[in-house]
Amino acid sequence: MSVSLRLTRKGTKDRPYYKIVAIDSRKRRDGRYIEQLGSYDPLKESDNFSIDLALADKWLAVGAKPSETVQSMIRKARTAAAKA
Repeated sequence: MSVSLRLTRKGTKDRPYYKIVAIDSRKRRDGRYIEQLGSYDPLKESDNFSIDLALADKWLAVGAKPSETVQSMIRKARTAAAKA
């Protein structure tokens, strides 16, 4: 089973909201996921995402492949954590 870290869409029409999840790569976009790592709200101006870096590191350590968007969020969260 190949696990990927990606976004799953929630919310309503014209009001998207995303969850950052660990999911089997063969599942559809909004299918059942293994674990939720965080959330992303594209309609907010600043601090529009939150991610649990410990869970992300756990999944990356066992071979999960992040999508480009999730990879950039992880990178931003690490730089923010380093500054704090």
